[in-house]
Amino acid sequence: MAVKIVRQPNKIALLGAPTSAAGMAAGTEKAPGALRSAGLIDRLRAIGYEVADLGDDPVQVFQQDEESPRARNVRGVLKSLEALKPRVEQAVKSGALPLILSGDCSIALATIAGARRYFRHVGVIYMDRDADLNIPATSPSGIVDGMVVSHIVGRGAAELVRFWGEPPLVREPDVALFGVARLDPAEEKVLETTPLRRYLAPEVRRVGPTKAAETAIERTRGAGNEIILHLDVDVIDGFTATKVPGEGGLSLEQVWEALRVFATQRHTAAIEVCGYNPEKDPDGSGAKTLIDLLAEVLEARLDALKSSAPAEAAAAAKAPEAAATPAEPERVVPAAAGGEAWSSDMLETESESAAESTEGENPLRTSEETEDAGPSTSVETSEEADDTNS
Repeated sequence: MAVKIVRQPNKIALLGAPTSAAGMAAGTEKAPGALRSAGLIDRLRAIGYEVADLGDDPVQVFQQDEESPRARNVRGVLKSLEALKPRVEQAVKSGALPLILSGDCSIALATIAGARRYFRHVGVIYMDRDADLNIPATSPSGIVDGMVVSHIVGRGAAELVRFWGEPPLVREPDVALFGVARLDPAEEKVLETTPLRRYLAPEVRRVGPTKAAETAIERTRGAGNEIILHLDVDVIDGFTATKVPGEGGLSLEQVWEALRVFATQRHTAAIEVCGYNPEKDPDGSGAKTLIDLLAEVLEARLDALKSSAPAEAAAAAKAPEAAATPAEPERVVPAAAGGEAWSSDMLETESESAAESTEGENPLRTSEETEDAGPSTSVETSEEADDTNS
């Protein structure tokens, strides 16, 4: 059936995904709580947002996991994804902007999958110092956090590739790497042949972050995609309160300029912030930097969307209702051993199902219940319920 998503420009749904399971060490699982304690919610409310804090998923902490050295802690990673995905679905359906705070980057799989419940076409802006293009066979460490983009486009550990029943989760041309300043040799080889968009840090500095960001949006949105904006804070040059700090990336000002372009797009469907480690931020200065950055960018988004809301609402009212997606029988994908590396072309593609899974009580009002609450824009989409992944 068709579902009308009534976007509320002044509403944010805050979700915490406290995990370091895919990372290199414990600590980042404390990020959601630390950013809340540092005043993020109060700051967002002060600039005009209504913030619904939906709380945190169960904590998943990094383990050495010597039993699966090629893809460590996959079970913990899956637990975090399975907990977050339905909550992202509910946040998207409510019309609020999902803002996901997390420790490691693996949660991007759940954010994208949650958005795809309602948006068939999704692109990704992946702001990160690292390309995250390793797979178990090429990773020097077995750290899943360094494989996230590979899993998004359908390569890597079978359990994570299959998290979305129809890999790839996102087509390679619909993913834009932005601000990358570190590449492993295996990742450099991938970039020689992949159609992934890439805007490496030297290029972004050369053409300017605003121009580079506008180009990335234009190319990634070319097919009418909704955009998932991923920010790993290690992309900020010299930012030390993160997993693996480094030099040669983008300055804080350059990150702000690019984020401003990405966040003010009305088709930005979710924003996730990853990689902050409170254990490396004893005086709280790193948290303050991130809260200032997010508040300034999201204030610009609010101003931009409010100014464009009346015209967009009028256009949406004239648009025909989207057709429902027909249900098809589901196929079963065979099980695989933990840490086994498959490419997406080795997996059978599951068919979509139009039957919506049962949802629990939602602390957010859904879009159908909030159409009269402030400025809004309507987007009618085909609901894509996937019982396998719900």
